[in-house]
Amino acid sequence: MRISQIWRYPIKSIGGESLSTAEVGVTGLGGDRGWGLADPATGNVLTARREPRLLLATCRLLDGHPVTTTEEGAELHTSVDYSEWLGRPVELAAADEAGGVFENPMDPFGETDWISWTGPGGAWHDSGRTRVSMVSTTTLRDWDQRRFRANVILDGDGEDALVERSIRLGSCTLEITKQIDRCVMVTRPQPGLDRNLEVLKTLIRERDNHLAVGGLVTEPGRIQVGDELTMAGEGASPSP
Repeated sequence: MRISQIWRYPIKSIGGESLSTAEVGVTGLGGDRGWGLADPATGNVLTARREPRLLLATCRLLDGHPVTTTEEGAELHTSVDYSEWLGRPVELAAADEAGGVFENPMDPFGETDWISWTGPGGAWHDSGRTRVSMVSTTTLRDWDQRRFRANVILDGDGEDALVERSIRLGSCTLEITKQIDRCVMVTRPQPGLDRNLEVLKTLIRERDNHLAVGGLVTEPGRIQVGDELTMAGEGASPSP
């Protein structure tokens, strides 16, 4: 398997940017999930589970700062900009070592029974066991990769077999820790994508509600499109 796409998502739950190369540290791709929109009333970091409109914009890093473009073409830079866009007070906040508090409905179809938890510090990922995520083109089928927010898209198939194994990707070493379980976010509309409950229903029925794998960075380095995935200490791709 080789890297066919690299994606970074500077602000949690807002659409990201495609890269040809990326620096990877212990918290993941440089700048990935480095910021979030915090609700000052609760302190929670908003995600598209609670605020679906986040998926209707895209964000890129410009001179190290996140710049968001809305579906209408407006650029957002400050907390005031984001508050006006969403029609509610929010604060653009950089990830800190305390970790962000996130929410998820236990019933993804009725969107009821909400729970909350605190994610890892340093970058606002949902899980401390997933700092870099990857999925193959075969596993994606004809689904748009934007629904799943993986950092790395791999040509081929076989990523599920990597769990509990150590891999080399570019000059990085990663310990693949888990398959990534999915939530209501994968059903949300995005530019050019309609609301689609069948995506989540299919994942539950056919893949035990998992798609993509995630891992921890044990040796920071650099990745680029075209890099081959190999097993740590070996020189060949793993068999599917």
